[in-house]
Amino acid sequence: MRFAVLGAGRIGQVHARAIASVDGAEFVAVSDPVTRAAEALRDRFGCDVRTVDELVESSGIDAVVICSPTDTHADLIERFALRGKAVFCEKPIDLDVRRVRACLDVVDRCGATLMVGFQRRFDPDFRALKEAVDQGRIGDVEMVTLTSRDPGPPPYEYIKRSGGIFRDMTVHDLDMARWLLGEEIENVLACASVLVDPEIGELGDYDSANVILATASGKQCIITNSRRASYGYDQRIEVHGSGGSVSARNHNEARIAIADRRGFTEPPLLDFFMSRYAAAYAAEIEAFAVSVQSGLKPPVTGYDGLQALLLAEAAVRSVAEGRKVGVAEVSP
Repeated sequence: MRFAVLGAGRIGQVHARAIASVDGAEFVAVSDPVTRAAEALRDRFGCDVRTVDELVESSGIDAVVICSPTDTHADLIERFALRGKAVFCEKPIDLDVRRVRACLDVVDRCGATLMVGFQRRFDPDFRALKEAVDQGRIGDVEMVTLTSRDPGPPPYEYIKRSGGIFRDMTVHDLDMARWLLGEEIENVLACASVLVDPEIGELGDYDSANVILATASGKQCIITNSRRASYGYDQRIEVHGSGGSVSARNHNEARIAIADRRGFTEPPLLDFFMSRYAAAYAAEIEAFAVSVQSGLKPPVTGYDGLQALLLAEAAVRSVAEGRKVGVAEVSP
């Protein structure tokens, strides 16, 4: 299966490595307006450098992986879908719900394959946790707790165009909440503050947030996010059920513990998403390739991307208005 990557930045590099690690996947071409970035991937992986227009017209490309800036995603999805290419797009499809719906209408009309990048669903530990839930090992799911804390905030330039913490960071946890609860979420209550860096507040965003989600049947999920974790990249999950609980722990640089007269110590946590989720990114691309080759629906669809964005929109409104917000209120 022949791949092109659109965007040679940080996440484009991650997906290029993932494609190179998947059997039966060939990294054919990269496109990026920053020539130096595209050439760096060409030199590393032996692919071609092409323009987007060339890739749209190319018969030698089966699928594209969109890693370009967010405001280009929807247009690129439509262009390649209309040309019969399978599309993998990093989240989000767009920051505007109406634009996302319009894009998904185009994808549906032409019968294209579209998968949205929520890599945490493909993390080996998280998949093992989900398997335990699906097997009934903990009974009926009642509550989910998701902890996601970054080692530090992103650059200010990124914050200016990210759409805010709920659409950029929390959205991953919102997708995980839907996946683990097994029901659609009905209402959202969020609280957010600026505790890490006052400049983030000056830019109109938050760096610390908590969200409570509830389904129609009463299942609950609590999400806690921070742009600061002095001890590393904090990624934990606990699912509590009627018959027990299952949890996924953090990843350390090495899975060892040292015991001496001072007590027990462990190596530091991994400190970046690129290292913590390396296996997840590879598994994600492999799942995309399998769905395209088999003709089956991809495991994370455009609908999933839309639902996560709606939950983020509800969280934004909840903070602004200081109340619980129904998801139906933000769904045009």
